[in-house]
Amino acid sequence: MSATESKSVVLQIPANGPASSVSEEFSLNLLKSRDLPADAIESFCCDQRALLGKSRKLRRVIVEHPHTPRHLSLPMLRQLFTFDLMQVALAPAVASDLRIAAEEQLIHRLETISAGEKTTLARRASSRVAGALLLDGDIRVMRTALENGRVTEGILVKAMMAASCEVTLIEAVCSHPKWQLRREVRIALLLNAKTPAAHAVRIAKALPPQVARQTLNDSHLPEAIKLHIRQEIG
Repeated sequence: MSATESKSVVLQIPANGPASSVSEEFSLNLLKSRDLPADAIESFCCDQRALLGKSRKLRRVIVEHPHTPRHLSLPMLRQLFTFDLMQVALAPAVASDLRIAAEEQLIHRLETISAGEKTTLARRASSRVAGALLLDGDIRVMRTALENGRVTEGILVKAMMAASCEVTLIEAVCSHPKWQLRREVRIALLLNAKTPAAHAVRIAKALPPQVARQTLNDSHLPEAIKLHIRQEIG
C-alpha cells in the first residue's frame, strides 16, 4: 500500500459510523505501513478516539510508528501500560527521544508498581531502567537487575556511587562471579565506604599496586581500613 493509498483509506473511515466499520485488526494492519504519512496518522487519531481508548495494542503501534507526530506520541506514551512502555524503550526502530521518554516514565512508576512487575522489569528492561532497579530496597529485585544482560559496567558503577546505594548491592557485587572481576567495578568498590573490609583488602590486592594506592587516596573507606590495606599492598 502506497502512502497516498494509506492516507486515503484512513481519511475515508467514517468517524460516526457503526462500531464494526473500524476494527482493531483493520487499524493495526493499516498502521503496519511504515510509509503512512503523519497527517493520515493524525487524522486517524482524531477520528478514532474511542477505539484508541480501548486498544492498548493500537496505542503502542501509534507511539512506535516513525511518522507519528510528537504532539501525539508523547502524550499517548504516558498512557501505555508498564510492559508496553518497556517494549517501546527496547524497540531499536523507535527514535531515541521516545525511548528515553519511555524509560523516564518507567523509572517514575517504580515506586507505585508491584514487586512482581519490578522483578520482571529488572530481568527484561533496558539498561537504564535496570540500573534504577539496582537501587531497589527489595534484594530480590536488586539481584535480578544485577543479572540483566543489558546492564553495563558504567550503569553499575553509577548505581554503586549513588547516595541511595545500599550495602546489599555492594555485597552482591563483591561476590558476583562476573562483576567482581571488572577493573572499574573494583575501583568503585574500593572507593565506596560501604564495602566490607575483607572484600576491600582482597580487591586492592587484585589491582595493580599503583592503581590501588591512587584509589585509596580518594576512597571513602574508614581510615583504619585504608591504613591496613596500604600495609598489605606495600
